[in-house]
Amino acid sequence: MALRRVLPVLRPYIPRFAPLSTAPAVREQPTAGPGALPGRGSAKAVRAPVPAVDFGNTQEAYRSRRTWELARSLLVLRLCAWPALLARHEQLLYVARKLLGQRLFNKLMKMTFYGHFVAGEDQESIQPLLRHNRAFGVGAILDYGVEEDLSPEEAEHKEMESCTSAAERDGSGTNKRDKQYQAHRAFGDRRSGVISARTYFYANEAKCDSHMETFLRCIEASGRVSDDGFIAIKLTALGRPQFLLQFSEVLTKWRRFFHQMAAEQGQAGLAAMDTKLEVAALQESVAKMGIASKAEIEDWFTAETLGVSGTVDLLDWGSLIDSRTKLSKHLVVPNAQTGQLEPLLSRFTEEEELQMTRMLQRMDVLAKKATEVGVRLMVDAEQTYFQPAISRLTLEMQRKFNVEKPLIFNTYQCYLKDAYDNVTLGVELARRECWCFGAKLVRGAYLAQERARAAEIGYEDPINPTYEATNAMYHRCLDYVLEELKHNAKAKVMVASHNEDTVRFTLRRMEELCLHPADHQVYFGQLLGMCDQISFPLGQAGYPVYKYVPYGPVMEVLPYLSRRALENSSLMKGARRERQLLWLELLRRLRTGNLFRRPA
Repeated sequence: MALRRVLPVLRPYIPRFAPLSTAPAVREQPTAGPGALPGRGSAKAVRAPVPAVDFGNTQEAYRSRRTWELARSLLVLRLCAWPALLARHEQLLYVARKLLGQRLFNKLMKMTFYGHFVAGEDQESIQPLLRHNRAFGVGAILDYGVEEDLSPEEAEHKEMESCTSAAERDGSGTNKRDKQYQAHRAFGDRRSGVISARTYFYANEAKCDSHMETFLRCIEASGRVSDDGFIAIKLTALGRPQFLLQFSEVLTKWRRFFHQMAAEQGQAGLAAMDTKLEVAALQESVAKMGIASKAEIEDWFTAETLGVSGTVDLLDWGSLIDSRTKLSKHLVVPNAQTGQLEPLLSRFTEEEELQMTRMLQRMDVLAKKATEVGVRLMVDAEQTYFQPAISRLTLEMQRKFNVEKPLIFNTYQCYLKDAYDNVTLGVELARRECWCFGAKLVRGAYLAQERARAAEIGYEDPINPTYEATNAMYHRCLDYVLEELKHNAKAKVMVASHNEDTVRFTLRRMEELCLHPADHQVYFGQLLGMCDQISFPLGQAGYPVYKYVPYGPVMEVLPYLSRRALENSSLMKGARRERQLLWLELLRRLRTGNLFRRPA
């Protein structure tokens, strides 16, 4: 189908950006609540002093845990750092299941790995753990952890089928696609080299509807425990990934075209929000390329949309991918290698258009349900060849549902070289359109896979070169968002990190910026079964902190658990400090006669 058929389908889901920039954006300040801080739009309010947080105080860190739970944690974390065991864990699990039978095997798993990392089998069985953690100041981000147990060959087959368009299958579209945004058989199994991230493979539309129903039940379960919970969703669970792949290519090419024009105007290498194209020079360049006539180009930048600045920034540029503009029929970009003009979007069949529409409708159903129940949706980040589309669609959900408060949270992966640009663009878009910014900052779960794919296929590695560079990027992005929170009481961020240095950095900057934990603007997040010495002291000191809580039947969660233990081995080795603290607490309880104490 021609592009003009696709854009009307996308139109309700693509942000209608504010008019093209005419001057520095003027932020509409949110109305201050009764607890707003001095200097943030209200009179002074008396605040309780913020308790000091000591991550080395084992008595406080493990107050919520019984002694046998500490012993289990110590055992599991130690086993997960044992290379010989991890190398043979699948065979050992198979033998154990054969020897013990299913019933005893399930009990063994619940006493060890499953019981440590997973909350329970269904929405009802997880409620006691959620309430228990809540009593100690720790909330939950619910995540249905069931993952289809596919062989690598089955996963590869499903991925190639679901990421290849009809045009590519008949040979008419293959060569026009950027190789980064084509399906590649060698990387068809997206589970390979992934740390602690569940993977969905497209089967059919009925399966996507089933995933949506599961997410709806998650929302209801979270709503029963508290009025400020989260659930995590992945957009690859809600539709055919071919659409995400192709839409990501559109967005990436359009962004590259902007930077190509910026380089011609002597602005190469500037940060995204500092790059502004002179419209007169832009019109002349586009006309020379033959994309459209000069008269047509002038219609794109009218006085009504452009104002008096005479410049276009990246957000303005992105807003032109919209059927409301006359540019839509001209959505072509020059190929940097060949110099030829190419269409941005490949053809869709009627069935592909319908699948795309259904994905967007499922997102809308989930967001409406979350709004109704009062639960926040956290849209997980995925691979870089899907992520531009995921971020764009999440931003549209935010624009629609984050009017009064942040209900939809976008995820920013700080191991990416362009993470800072992505964060600043998201914050600026929220300012311009006066909706509430909500973000989760993570380092990233796909590092090994992304590096290997870029090297094998032959495109630039999107990942920062070192762990230290990723840490620096994380702190830079976090600092920018915290500065925004200082001026905008409705913006919120989730600091998802197991790194004590990052958490300490956040606490220090919060204090310097007068961001009080009672305002619930800065959240902290860690995995269930990891870093209790961070989560619980923070929660008991009054900071909003959440555990990422997977749940599901033992055998159906086992593939996810198995990969986590194996691929997370490097992280487990770094849990040496956590094991030391567990030993110290066990010894303290033994010395003081508190081995059988109950949490209070």
